[in-house]
Amino acid sequence: MKVVDMHCDTISELFYRMEEGKEHSVWKNDCHVDLERMEKGDYCLQNFAMFTSLDRYEKPFEHCMKLVDLFYQELEEHGDRIGIVKTFEDIEENRRLGKMSALLTIEEGGVCQGEIAFLRNFYRLGVRMMTLTWNFRNELGWPNIIRIEGDEAYFEPDTEHGLTETGIEFVREMERLGMIMDVSHLSDAGIMDVFRYTKKPFVASHSNARTVASNPRNLTDEMLKTLSERGGVAGINYCADFLHDWQRGEHAVSRVDDMILHMKHMKKIGGIQCIGLGSDFDGIGGELEIKSPEDLPVLEQAMRRVGFTEEEIEGVFYKNVLRVYREILK
Repeated sequence: MKVVDMHCDTISELFYRMEEGKEHSVWKNDCHVDLERMEKGDYCLQNFAMFTSLDRYEKPFEHCMKLVDLFYQELEEHGDRIGIVKTFEDIEENRRLGKMSALLTIEEGGVCQGEIAFLRNFYRLGVRMMTLTWNFRNELGWPNIIRIEGDEAYFEPDTEHGLTETGIEFVREMERLGMIMDVSHLSDAGIMDVFRYTKKPFVASHSNARTVASNPRNLTDEMLKTLSERGGVAGINYCADFLHDWQRGEHAVSRVDDMILHMKHMKKIGGIQCIGLGSDFDGIGGELEIKSPEDLPVLEQAMRRVGFTEEEIEGVFYKNVLRVYREILK
């Protein structure tokens, strides 16, 4: 079964290893994702996010540019196995050539530092998707609230603070350019603003259903329904914290059965067409039942076992996301 995964943080993980003088090959490594295991998992396309934490880097734009440079160094070295794509036609051409595809994305719109010229230049460099926020307020808007108590972090929905004026300008320009908006990490109010100020489909690249797991990084039923009506897709996140409501001190495990529960609920609310995959590989920890790209057949078999049709499984695994890419990536 072909696979399209809308989110992994592998390039950032490789960058950290490079900074520490460690091995950092995208072909084969001990991260969650490498090209060898992607081939074994029959991957069609992997989105590679340039993740930048605003509290870690004083110059987020410069750091993101270094990540983009590493992305091109690593992926171009293996151009016989995977091709970097900027248009939907590039994806189709890679499939004809028997190669996988790599899509360049950004996780944290704050790397643009509020400068729309930076956004356009990232587009020229090949960035085709961007989250508007990560876990900090930036020039574009607010994430859902993070409250720290001791060693614990708690997320709370923010229904008051949405996109700034600059954020509204950015989403309109992203829509004009053909860069996919990603509302994962954005506040509840911000997500509703994206619905309000845009017309084309967009995605929540690595977000689940809040009715099933209450973490506000997940989407409410209203959001899922409206996202589906817009033609967008939410990518199932494999992180245990977004799959299940764990009790404090309980051993959290990312289970395929919980992924299935989210899919069933999302299908009920928005239809099968609004579901994709967004593993968050190399951005998540803990015990994972699906540990790498080569484990995806486990999810495929589980979906078939509980009654998802072949057409529905193909939709979730790759066709739904490719539908959005076909419309946006010109």
